[in-house]
Amino acid sequence: MQPGSRNLITDVPGILIGNAQDSTLKSGCTVLLSDTQLTAGVAIMGGAPGTRETDLLNPDKTVTLINGLVLSGGSAFGLDSASGVMTYCRENNKGFAVGKSIVPIVPGAILFDLSSGGNHQWTKNPYSDLGYLAANKASRDFNLGSYGAGTGATTANLKGGLGSTSLELPNGVIIGAIVAVNPVGSVVVGESSKFWAAPFEMLKEFGGQGIETNFDPSKLIITKASPGSATTIGIIATNVKLDKAGSTRMATAAHDGFARAIYPSHTPMDGDLIFGVSTGQREMKNPALDSVQLGHAGAICMARAIARAVFEAQSAVGDTHPTWKKKYKFE
Repeated sequence: MQPGSRNLITDVPGILIGNAQDSTLKSGCTVLLSDTQLTAGVAIMGGAPGTRETDLLNPDKTVTLINGLVLSGGSAFGLDSASGVMTYCRENNKGFAVGKSIVPIVPGAILFDLSSGGNHQWTKNPYSDLGYLAANKASRDFNLGSYGAGTGATTANLKGGLGSTSLELPNGVIIGAIVAVNPVGSVVVGESSKFWAAPFEMLKEFGGQGIETNFDPSKLIITKASPGSATTIGIIATNVKLDKAGSTRMATAAHDGFARAIYPSHTPMDGDLIFGVSTGQREMKNPALDSVQLGHAGAICMARAIARAVFEAQSAVGDTHPTWKKKYKFE
């Protein structure tokens, strides 16, 4: 396995990502779109999720394809980002024909960033406009760190952010992850600069700091512990053809990446969630083996993307947490 040419989720052919953010709000959203409709599933393992249209992704529900996905800051207000994406899709004739109407299907999930130092004294919910802007900017190249849904993200002791990685397998399977990292827990080991995800790092994508061997598990750092105060949300995508059940299984396996990169993860205060997405371009040649490889590679991608999100975070006026690069004086 090796990273794709971009080392981004957009190494999966057809996947596009758009970010939009507001520096005054200290929040934003990230949108996944595609050249074609997508098969998707979802796995929710945190205790405090905030979601939109995730029930229809269950394998027993009628809708089989979606038009896009949204990851957003803003707590429950951020769910309105999907409305802006729906407007964009409808303008571009993307959606399901229902009589004379076009109805785009755009599930979404949110994280809590209302305490990140931004000004939230608005009178009109800004997230629909941010969703529309992000959709308009969707492309194969996009920024990491303090952009999109990662703009106001924080961890226990550092600024969070938006991360992405990819892997290409020898059999032609491509898998990629994107994640907005805003957990109760920490992504670094104790007070060190070394990431929990270090064993999975490739190409020094988050600093090449190596592995910390002197961790005292009794020194657990938790600074955010009120209901709905955190959440890490992500997407895992592949070119392999999957149904909704297969997409959900891939997303479930990718949660291992959360557990490898965040300490602790899946807490009652986090709404930890992963969408699984298939573009359907490649048939499984060996279903049993391919499904195992998808889960394994997805977890690796997700762990790396989480560390990369924090590594790439940028400082901004009014930050409540230092960035990894500033705290550890990384050049």
